[in-house]
Amino acid sequence: MAVSKEVKKKMLIKQTINSMNKQIQKLEEQKEKYIAAGKEAKQKGLTAQFNLALSGLKMTIAQQKRVYEMKLNFEITSQMKDMSMMTSEFLKGMGSLSKDMMKLTKERDFKKVQSQFTEAMLSVETQAEEMENFMDETQSAFSTSSMTSSEDAKEIEGLITNQAAQEESVDASIDRELEALRRKMME
Repeated sequence: MAVSKEVKKKMLIKQTINSMNKQIQKLEEQKEKYIAAGKEAKQKGLTAQFNLALSGLKMTIAQQKRVYEMKLNFEITSQMKDMSMMTSEFLKGMGSLSKDMMKLTKERDFKKVQSQFTEAMLSVETQAEEMENFMDETQSAFSTSSMTSSEDAKEIEGLITNQAAQEESVDASIDRELEALRRKMME
């Protein structure tokens, strides 16, 4: 499984901080040894050894101070890097978002859209007028072709009425026959 560069960097940072903490701990143990050695030398009146322990203690404290400073600088720098990365990602995101917004506003040329809308509405109005004219003409054509006398109209109405009456009569006859069959089946 491949580990990303960013994960490797974070692991390296963690290892470095752990290493510095271990160094601080070793120096703390060394300090305790120099204090114990100096105390023992003082009790026994060994001035040279006391001065040597004191010198070693001063060097250890100075080293410990430097390691603390290095660790603090490293942690602060690491945090600054994280903040810089976050700012960089933010700027990349904002740049991308801005580009998208620019594209959207460029793609939406309102004057062009307004012109197209006006053209479309004129076309719809023209088509509606043409449809109305067509309907008027067809109605006029039907009116002229069906101009018949009132006697013809009465004759046609009579035919329709007779046809409807015949159908009602046939329906009634079928209903009577069905009823008769039902009665026979019940017997």
